[in-house]
Amino acid sequence: MNNQFDTLYFVGGGGIGMAALERYFLAKGKRIAAYDRVSTELTRMLEDEGVEFFYDDNPDHVPAYCLDKERTLVVYTAAMPQDHKLLVFFREKRFEVVKRAKLLGIVTEHSKGLCFAGTHGKTTTSSMTAHILQVAGVGSNAFLGGELRNYNSNFLLSDTSPFSVIEADEFDRSFHTLSPYIALITSTDADHLDIYGNYENYLEGFAHFTELIKPGGMLVMHTGLDLKPRVEKSVKIYTYSREEGDFHAANIRKGNGEIIFDFVSPQGTIHDINLGVPVDINIENAVAAMAVCTLAGIRGDAMREAMRTFMGAKRRFEFWLKEPLPGGKVVIDDYAHHPQEIKASIKSVRELYEGHKVTVIFQPHLYTRTRDFADEFADALSEADELILLPIYPARELPIEGVSSELLLERAKCATKTLCNKEYLLNSLHLFNFEVLLVLGAGDVIDLLPQICEEVKKQAR
Repeated sequence: MNNQFDTLYFVGGGGIGMAALERYFLAKGKRIAAYDRVSTELTRMLEDEGVEFFYDDNPDHVPAYCLDKERTLVVYTAAMPQDHKLLVFFREKRFEVVKRAKLLGIVTEHSKGLCFAGTHGKTTTSSMTAHILQVAGVGSNAFLGGELRNYNSNFLLSDTSPFSVIEADEFDRSFHTLSPYIALITSTDADHLDIYGNYENYLEGFAHFTELIKPGGMLVMHTGLDLKPRVEKSVKIYTYSREEGDFHAANIRKGNGEIIFDFVSPQGTIHDINLGVPVDINIENAVAAMAVCTLAGIRGDAMREAMRTFMGAKRRFEFWLKEPLPGGKVVIDDYAHHPQEIKASIKSVRELYEGHKVTVIFQPHLYTRTRDFADEFADALSEADELILLPIYPARELPIEGVSSELLLERAKCATKTLCNKEYLLNSLHLFNFEVLLVLGAGDVIDLLPQICEEVKKQAR
């Protein structure tokens, strides 16, 4: 890749993964322009930080300062179709055009990459790790898949740290561009079968990822995975989970809105880890993050303090309204979009608010995922007392005949369930006398959260 560029143009620049690279190159003094379909809270934040966004894909609107092919690098997201107008334009003009994943691999290849892969848990575990390194004074260049609430960003910069913290995305085999020093794999539940074709190929994708670990590096795997790693023989393999493995939790205590446990590792035990985000799944997430940090040389006090002060990533079990029950209302937003994530999210709500009614709003993400896991989604969503299903958020996909939210509605076993279009949702909320409202999905349902909370507050008056 030509390193003489001083301008970058991001096609599909409003995605969270693209945002981290845009912030990285802004910090390096580069000039950044980007295209995306619509303005969002994230694109507006990036505009405030210095990215010039365009919401029209007409190549005539590419700014003049991006038209020198010797000085401009074009970056695109894997979700962007190859025949997109802007990609066709730049390729015909013989610009250097690279996929986001490839650029991330190039940016981080000479650092000690702490890479977090898995069907779910990547954002939280990588964010916890970045925060631990920050609290420990070591720092990192962190490229995260969610806005970390402690820093209001999904990117952290350090000119001195040897570490990069990287969310290693298996979609489109993007994680095959990385060179991990320490790789952590949280889970290998089937997903992205539109890319991999079947579960065997999906596992093969993870197996190849383990081959990329640098000699002398380390692999940390959740216990019980179907995966058979193929690491170089100098790579050490460790295991973790909530209650077993080389790294695990012990003496778990819950109560008074707190979760406290002891962290057990081959290096010893760190007592009284108090989770800043006291959700059950974060016990295991914290064990994973602390395992990686232990192997990276971080010790007790910094990890204890980091876990206590960790505020979580936006859209990862984020409270938007938290009034005392009974009598009050609670609204929680969670990015969960895979059946196992949904089941874990609802379970966490039930543990926090035992005996109270749980209402779920779910926006399915992708036609293929809904088709491939319809029974699993229905089973997970059946854990709710009430279910409101929104239409499928298509993201990069075209509709598939016979695939809609009706598939999930028919199979879910909730006592109360309904379909609702986004435009009618706010006017329908009064029909549900809920106590705890859990909003789930990876699509644009997040845009409705402010109005949902306003509507909920009106009902409470």
